Amino acid sequence: MARPDINRSGEIEVFVRVVEAGSFSAAARQLRMTPSAVSKLIARLETRLGARLVSRSTRKLQLTPEGTAFYDSGVRVLADMDKAEREAAAGAAPRGRLRVNSYVPFGQHRLMELLPRFLERYPEIFVEAVLTDSVIDLLEERADVAIRAGPLRESRLVARKLGQSRMVVVAAPSYLEAHGTPRTLSDLGRHNMLAFSFARHIDGWPFIDTAGAPVITPVVGNLALTDGEAMRQTTVAGAGIARLARWHVEPDIAAGRLVPLLEDFNPGDEEPTHAVYVGQGKHLPARVRAFLDFLAETVRL
Repeated sequence: MARPDINRSGEIEVFVRVVEAGSFSAAARQLRMTPSAVSKLIARLETRLGARLVSRSTRKLQLTPEGTAFYDSGVRVLADMDKAEREAAAGAAPRGRLRVNSYVPFGQHRLMELLPRFLERYPEIFVEAVLTDSVIDLLEERADVAIRAGPLRESRLVARKLGQSRMVVVAAPSYLEAHGTPRTLSDLGRHNMLAFSFARHIDGWPFIDTAGAPVITPVVGNLALTDGEAMRQTTVAGAGIARLARWHVEPDIAAGRLVPLLEDFNPGDEEPTHAVYVGQGKHLPARVRAFLDFLAETVRL
């Protein structure tokens, strides 16, 4: 029988995190421990088990056969513990800290107006929200849910689609009065096209030509911006022409602050929005499941 002063579940959790993070230092950041503390804990675990779990002979972390077997068993043990805790807490209201990361337009125009309703429904949840259009590492940033726009990169993350919106090219009436209205794709070369300062999955704006064939038009202009909301505001102010999701600029179009352009050449492509998270199904913390279900219920794009 193990001594009662040994936190075996804690050792297993640290070891599993080391394997999944790929290194002691990455796991230490996620666990808010020092790398030396993580290394000592793994060494103590190996001494107690009488087996080497991790090979330290290379820069890249490698598991021994015993380490692989212990990892597989550890994952099952942690899942069983999580299940036992959830069953014991069945019927209890979701609670705890929920870390949410959202791209800026969704955060400002959807999330901020929905959070009061969510917190009223779940008063024992504390939400920590960060708005950024930069793609983050959920494990590195210790985020529970990230809301992202555009095609998803392949990863171990799980995604729930919240909606999608047709893309549209727009400009302010003030800009068009000063520079004219583009009528054809070739006209764009004489206009200021606003760009994003981060990498996009397509290097340019997609259109279709008069024959219906796809065309990618390079974005040429004098301004690059870090997020979609800054792009919208700058476009409304008359800085140039932008290509944004229709849901994002629909109020501006309805109010006459922005005008759709080149609709005859619009390929009709749509930008999806997903909530991505770590974990699946029954292994999700109640607070995360509650938030995902709430978004699916309330978000309209």
